[in-house]
Parts: sequence; C-alpha cells; structure tokens
Amino acid sequence: MSEVRSDEEPVEASFQTFVEMLTDSETYQEFTAASRALENDSEATALLEEYREKQQRMQRDGYDQSLLSELRELKSEMADNETIQRHKDAQETLVDLLQETNDAISEQIGRKFARSTGGGCC
Repeated sequence: MSEVRSDEEPVEASFQTFVEMLTDSETYQEFTAASRALENDSEATALLEEYREKQQRMQRDGYDQSLLSELRELKSEMADNETIQRHKDAQETLVDLLQETNDAISEQIGRKFARSTGGGCC
C-alpha cells in the first residue's frame, strides 16, 4: 500500500504546481476579473438574463418571428456591451489555454487526456 501512496505524492505535487501556475496566469486572472466585472454590472447581467429567458421560451414554445426579432436585437445589444464582450473574450482565451494544456498533457501521456466519454454515471 505504501508503494501506491509514494506514486501518488509526486503526481499530487505536480498537479498542485499545475493548478498554481494556471491560477497565477495572466489569462486566468483576466478571466476572473472579467467575471467579477460582469457580476457587478447590473445592465449586462440583465441583458444576459433577458436573452436566456427568451431563448428558453423559443425552445419551449417553438418558432416565433417576433421573439426571434427580440433575440436578434438583444444579441446586438450584448455585442455592444463592453462588460459582456470583455468576459466573452477572456473566456475564449482561457478555453484556448486549457485546450493547449490538454493537448500538451495528451502528447506526454500518449492518449487523449480530457476526452468526453459521452455520458454520465446514470
């Protein structure tokens, strides 16, 4: 049993180092700052909430031309909102970083690291 533990300790230490490097990165820091800014911007959060509600209504009730027009207008307003765009850009940059990290780990271990297995436990 001690053999397994000794193998796990270097992996855990490496993982902790990886997490610290990720959370200390400029990319992650910008994402968290953009997320805080979005949470504190009532206009931006109201726009996002209204857009989500109308999307859900469209999915639930089916195609509706006037609702589609409202969604397009809201999407345009969101594209013009600096806080929303900052968050979107920061999120895309973070996803890119995580994908690069995944690719590097996959290359090192010789198999896909973070692949979807297509289902849950139940």
